[in-house]
This record gives sequence, structure tokens and C-alpha cells, in this order.
Amino acid sequence: MKYGLILLPGLLLAQTPELERAHAPIIEPQIKKSKTVSALTARYTPAGAGKVAPVAHRNFIDQHVFGRMKRDSIPHAPLAGDEQFARRAWLDATGRIPPPSELEAFLASRDPKKRERLIDQLTDSTAFVDKWTYYFSDLFRAGQRMGSGLNLFNFWLREWLKLDRPYNEVVTDLLTGAGKSSFSVPAGMYYARDFVKAKDDPEAPDAHDLVNQPDTVDEFTVTYSKVFLGLNLACISCHDGKNHLEKVNLFLTSKKRDEFFGQAAFFGRTRQIMNWENGYQANTEYTVDDVGPDYDPKAESIVRVPRRGGDASPRFILGGERPKPGENHRDALARILTTHPQFRRAFANRIWAELMGFGIVEPIDDFDLLKPDQASNPALLDALADDFGKHNHSFKHFFRTVMNSSAYQLSSRFDGEWKESYATYYARKYVRMLTAPELHDAIALATGRPGRFSSGTEKVGMAMQMPEPKKAEAEVQGFMKTFGQSNRDDMPKKVPPSSLQAMLLMQSHVVTDRVDSSKGGTLKKLLEEEADNARVVEKIFLHTISRKPSAPEAAVAVRALTTNRRQGAENLQWALLNSPEFIFNY
Repeated sequence: MKYGLILLPGLLLAQTPELERAHAPIIEPQIKKSKTVSALTARYTPAGAGKVAPVAHRNFIDQHVFGRMKRDSIPHAPLAGDEQFARRAWLDATGRIPPPSELEAFLASRDPKKRERLIDQLTDSTAFVDKWTYYFSDLFRAGQRMGSGLNLFNFWLREWLKLDRPYNEVVTDLLTGAGKSSFSVPAGMYYARDFVKAKDDPEAPDAHDLVNQPDTVDEFTVTYSKVFLGLNLACISCHDGKNHLEKVNLFLTSKKRDEFFGQAAFFGRTRQIMNWENGYQANTEYTVDDVGPDYDPKAESIVRVPRRGGDASPRFILGGERPKPGENHRDALARILTTHPQFRRAFANRIWAELMGFGIVEPIDDFDLLKPDQASNPALLDALADDFGKHNHSFKHFFRTVMNSSAYQLSSRFDGEWKESYATYYARKYVRMLTAPELHDAIALATGRPGRFSSGTEKVGMAMQMPEPKKAEAEVQGFMKTFGQSNRDDMPKKVPPSSLQAMLLMQSHVVTDRVDSSKGGTLKKLLEEEADNARVVEKIFLHTISRKPSAPEAAVAVRALTTNRRQGAENLQWALLNSPEFIFNY
């Protein structure tokens, strides 16, 4: 079946992906994310006209954001209307579009605190746990390398998000977990999945040399430093920073390779032992313990330039703090790392970027601690980090604090001439393309046609309920990969809009099969239950793009349904699913 009656203008832009290159900033300066996001927003939200009323300062975020704008005479957008805010809040908190009945109840409410109550409702929902379990699964690369431990790790993620365990405790578990990883210690899988295999088969029944331990430690040190500290130590894992990184990161130019060895040495005694049963590796099973020798700065490497030696005693890369006498080295690392201000700053910056379009520091995993102007609003970043710590490292508290601010609730429409220099002031709310699982699930919810995905022993309907994206059917896998789904072997990346994505949305069975009303779902139900074509059109809009149609839109759509009711309804929803208003979160 072909669809195409009411295709809206402004489909996705084609962009050529940049090549991955070592030390890319030296060769080709990175495009500022704020510039890209600002341009995308300006393209899809044309300027309005009129004066902007002052907005209330609802918390300390607003004092920093609007205070900086007032100081520098920067204009800002008005507050978003209830329709725009509601869809934004649902997507950001839960990854799902609003259910029409709940959306209509919210819009009809006259409660002056209805936005605050909605935020509480969404962050306490199971869907919030679904979305952020999926997010952290991507961030922690919880994929096939975890073997049979994946389901246990997924359950562990869901539990700490549901209980809102302090994030510093969660990270402590991730850095210190030990045991037979896939069956007893879920957090231990975070380290176990970073193994560097030294050989395929053991030479003896009790062989412990199947994993290159120093390379594994180096890989994990680079990983957790990016995720928990926002520091990219990859370059100094191979060479000194001086005479290499001056155009990349001033802080790292002062660091030597043996200082990286010192950071890696916190895991120097930690072993990964592959578990074998009846002569075969036991489904990516590992035992993690701390009875190995110290980190060897001259050990043979499979993945790095040869190690030449140096001081490999454990010492923290930020300040040089060492373990206390008799303290387990990994316990010491967790204690030092989770109490350092950079831990809180990195977290605050990462989640701020998810909610506000880009980080106060960009890239979010490449802080330069000797570059004061890298942060667009240093006082705001420090305030966010301090508040996070003062509230027991609560993820939900941080989330709610940002969403309740007027800065978050600004409209994406800017009244007047938009200038690129306004971007880092967060003078408007920036649009973002839905993530791959968000887009899939939005299509499933809009059409009333959920999928059937494996989640342990259960079947679930939403992509964000899956522990492992690679267990989806081939077409769904391909669809989500095109829209940027992480393979969970590499760190997740945001993908730019492309013409391939636009063509896939128009032709993929993920979309076309779901708008076929003969197969059930939303359209079949509406066509059977609603005799009034105008009401059908209104409900299709509410189900799909979370608003009622304008008068001209309704007129066009009703004419289409009058000509051919079923085909008109299918074409209408297909067109809305392909519209920027559906694909982007405003």
C-alpha cells in the first residue's frame, strides 16, 4: 500500500557524516553542538512576533540562566504553551507521546500547579524507569558482551531507577563489583564486558591468561573516565600529552602516560577469568576478583603502543590521591571518584544536555579543566552539581529540578530575529530529533500497534522495554540503527538528521504496516466507533502529534476522509508520522 496524500513540508535534512579520525580536532575543528542544535530549531520553528512577558524565576536554575541573559541583554522566548510543554515533558521523562485522554485532562485542568504535578507523575511512572533503563543500558553498553548476565544487569538498572538509589552508590557498585559476574553480581558486568581477549583457547584446564588483563584495565579506565568524570583519557593511555594535545585539551597536555598508568592501577589487581565448562567458554561468563598482581607498566599490549614502564602505583588523575593503607584499591577509587566535584559536574552536564539540547560543556565527555571558558555558564554548572550532591545524588530530584525551571519550559518559538550568539544562553528551548527507540515507540503508540519483543521470559510491546535491541526483528533493528541506535559495543552517539531517515519513514513497514487499518489498531477503532469524520480527524491528530488540528488542516483532512474514509484516514496518519512535528520533540 502506498501513502502520500498529506505529506507535510520540511522533512529531514541530508547531511554527510564526518569521518572518524584520531585526534580529529587537530585536523578538523569540531562543529559546535550549540550551533547545530540552534540552526535545527530555527529551521523547524519559524520566528513569531510580539513582546515576550517576563518569566518567573522558579528555582536557582532560572536565576543563573535568566540572570546571565539580563546581564548581557539577551532576549529570550516566551514560555511554551500547555500543548507543547505536555508533549515535551512526556517524551523527555518517559520517551513516550502523551495518551490522548491524559493529555486532554491536562489541557483542561485549571490547576496552577498542574505542570509541577505532571512532572511528578511522569518521573514516578514505570515508563520513566523504562526510558532511563534503556538510556543507561546504552551508556553502560549493556549488550551481547554481557552474555547471560544481561537480563540480571537490566533488572539491576530498573531497580535502582525505581528506588532512586543515590547515584554515587550506583557508581560505587559499578566500580567495585566482584564475583561470578553473570549470576551473582550484576554491577560487575560493567567491568567484565570490557575484556580484551588474549587467545581463543586455554592451554591448560585452569588457564588464567585468556584475557589480557592490563589492556582490559586500560580500556575500562578510558570508559569509566568518560562516563563518570567527563574526561577523555584515551590519548594519554598511549603517550604523554605534551606536544600532542595542545590543540585538543590543555589539561591533558600536562599529563603523562604514567599518570594514566596510575589511574589504571586502581584496577591493577583485578582479574577477569573466563569460565569454562566441559571445554567450552560458558556463555561469556567471567569471574571478577582482586587477587592478581599489581598493574604492570611494561606489560605486552595487544591494542596499544608498547608500554615503556613508569610509576604504576594507584593515584587519582585529579589531584593524585592514593588509597589509604590497607584499603582495597577499587574501593579507594570509588570513594575518591564519587566524592570529587568533577563527578557531580560531569553527571549534571550529561543529563542537562539530554534535557536542554546540549551541554554547558561540550563535548560532554571531554572536559578541559584548564580552559575556563569551555563552560558556557560555569556558575550554573557548579550550582547544578552542588544541588545534586546536597540532595543525596538523586537522579529524580535532578530531573525534576530542571523540568520545573522556566528555562526548561521556554517555547522553542523565538519572537524576533534569532542570532547564533544567543544559543549558549539557552534563550529558547531547542528541538531534538526523537531517539531511535522513542521514535519506534511513538509510532507504536500513535497507531495502537505495539511490537512483541523479548524481555527475559516475557513479551513486551515497547522497544524501550527490551534489555537488548539486537533481539528485535530484523526490520525494527534496521530502522532503529538508521536513527542512531547504539550497538552497545561503542559509546552512544547522536546522529544528525538525514535523507535516508526520511525515506525510511516513508517506506518502512515499521510505519506503513502500522497505518493499515485492516490490521487493527487506532485507525480501525476510530473508523468503527466514530461516525463523524471531523471527530476522527481530531483524534488522529491527538493520537499522533498530541494536538488538535487547525481549521485549515481539519478542512483538508475531512475532505480526504469524505472521498475515501479508510484511505483518507490512513494517508492522514502516515503524513503526520512523517512530519517534523512528530519526528522532533519541541
